[in-house]
Amino acid sequence: MKKFKIAVIGGGAAGLACVARLVQLNLGCQTVLIEKAERLGKKLAATGNGQGNVSNVNMSGEHYFGGSKRLAQKISCANYQSALQLFSTIFVTDNFGRVYPAGKQASSLSDSLIHDILKGGVTVISGDGVQSLLNNFIITLSSGKQIEAEYVVMCTGGKAQKQFKTDGSAYSLVLQYGHKVTKLFPSLVQLKTDTTHIKTLKGIRADCNASAIVGGKVIKKVRGDVIFTDYGVSGNAIFYLSPYLADEPNAQISLEFLPDNSEQDIVNVIKTRKKLGYDKSELLGGSVHNQIGRAIIKRCNSEDEQTIASTAKNFNLQVFGSLGFDYAQVTRGGIADEGICNNLESKYAKNLFFAGEILDIDGDCGGYNLHWAFTSGMFVAEEIAKQSAKEN
Repeated sequence: MKKFKIAVIGGGAAGLACVARLVQLNLGCQTVLIEKAERLGKKLAATGNGQGNVSNVNMSGEHYFGGSKRLAQKISCANYQSALQLFSTIFVTDNFGRVYPAGKQASSLSDSLIHDILKGGVTVISGDGVQSLLNNFIITLSSGKQIEAEYVVMCTGGKAQKQFKTDGSAYSLVLQYGHKVTKLFPSLVQLKTDTTHIKTLKGIRADCNASAIVGGKVIKKVRGDVIFTDYGVSGNAIFYLSPYLADEPNAQISLEFLPDNSEQDIVNVIKTRKKLGYDKSELLGGSVHNQIGRAIIKRCNSEDEQTIASTAKNFNLQVFGSLGFDYAQVTRGGIADEGICNNLESKYAKNLFFAGEILDIDGDCGGYNLHWAFTSGMFVAEEIAKQSAKEN
């Protein structure tokens, strides 16, 4: 049985960041990285629509959720650049504060981390998952091979996007120690809505103010793209709102078309079009996509200018759920906070650490989840290095 000082389970963003930092701390040759997928960093290479949105300049605790969000505030929110220190590359920022590698290629980030890990002498096991984790950190792989480690870091992700081998099965590895898993919900995901008034809009994209409404109150409002589908709505504005609706049974989305214009602006255009003899269905033509304009007018079933304008500014859709974990970018929920120390070590098993999405922490759309994955992985590496130094 081969022995290592450190075993990192999971080769996603958190696992790669943890191991890369261990290499920087001269612990690479004593580390094994275990990933059940054939390739390391596969999900990281697809992030940000393949462009690599790794962080956000607007870094603060208000962008994080879950019972362990206090840990994100403590570890991740000092500054957005803390997530970039692993990479020898140039980063750029867009108008929404999202941080990308200048080459806009997410695979370059995973390639960079993998390069550093392999150069650092890390033992990498891929295509072989962990079947069991015994109390003395005897790790049995699916192939039957066994590994022993002094420290174990769980970086196995959540339940979202099982095509990346993150199907939620890894939670069970730590239940034996007393850890609990909170209720899990898909987040940053497309929403299923009432389609009665949007059946003709499939495939159309609109720049909107979009609001999440729960119990009749607006709990979050964002501006961005909304894409209409045969099941409901998608687009970056919807991804931003979905965490706020993940566990809400009676929620609505309110869309505000023409966000840069007032209701009176819309009223004036409609009056002008009426004078020019436009058909009722074309009163919003040119101001919004023609199909959207027709859907607004059909919904309010009125030629009154104020009614049409009000509907354009308050186009509500009942939310019935989401497309689920297979389509979600992240998982809401995870290993319960009650069992996690401030240094991300288990309260129940010494030298067992956690990083990334496996914990009950998730973030807004816009780089917050990858920022947490990177910074938590790096943080755990530094904690292990400190503890190891004390022991020697």
